[in-house]
Amino acid sequence: MTSQITFKILEDIARDLSGDEVSFPTFLDVTFKVRTALKNPNLNVEQLAQLVGVEPLMSAKIIRMANSVALNPSGRTVADVKTAIVRVGMEAVRTVSFAVAMEQLIQSRQMQVFADISKRLWEHTAHVAALCRVLATKWAKINGDEAMFAGMVHDIGVFYLLSRAAQFPELVDDQDELYALLLGWHDNIGHALLSALGQPEAVLTAVLEHEQDRDIKSVKTLSDVLYVANKIANTVSSWHSDSIDEGEKERLLEIIDADTMKSVIEASEEDVVSLKHALGA
Repeated sequence: MTSQITFKILEDIARDLSGDEVSFPTFLDVTFKVRTALKNPNLNVEQLAQLVGVEPLMSAKIIRMANSVALNPSGRTVADVKTAIVRVGMEAVRTVSFAVAMEQLIQSRQMQVFADISKRLWEHTAHVAALCRVLATKWAKINGDEAMFAGMVHDIGVFYLLSRAAQFPELVDDQDELYALLLGWHDNIGHALLSALGQPEAVLTAVLEHEQDRDIKSVKTLSDVLYVANKIANTVSSWHSDSIDEGEKERLLEIIDADTMKSVIEASEEDVVSLKHALGA
């Protein structure tokens, strides 16, 4: 019976995401305002600050991020949205908009049945996003803001699937079937959702590939960064059950040796903690 429910959920999502008029979940509403604004080539900091300023959660997160250790090595505190945006960059606002959207979903009444997994998922998501920014800037030497965004949305398919699964009590009570749905489909669903939202191709590829075990000789691309960040986060902050995560550290050590991994984690620890706090985890 639960397999029929899983099929219905996937069928409904496929229909929603394949049509000309895509019906997006309400928890993503806040991201549309930001996405639309950032598409304007003439958008300036003042206009973006005005948009962010009407969203209290976004304002607070942007200011917290601007004052984080990772983005404020000088220790000079900022207190207004405009100055905060100048410091973090306009692109970071996109990441924060998704952070606000997913946090609102987790706190919604419909997601209370998944309170435990939602908490773990949010903690993991913020950890991966923070790690992505640090690994991208300090190791891969690629755009840290894009990497942080990829980390923030890499498991958006899980959030989306949970919001649908919450409507089916039979699936809520069947943990095995629930995890089979989430683990088996979240990367493809996330890719489809972000594609419909018009996100960059590099982000789409990274999200689609972030669970695909593969040989990596060196971390150079956004997809590499997200893959390694997700692996590292899974060893300390995973939304999976313990049984599913067995062997994760061993797979990670096939990519980077133990000493390198230890140095990467230690070097990024303070930045990761500060960015996770800024994002709300």
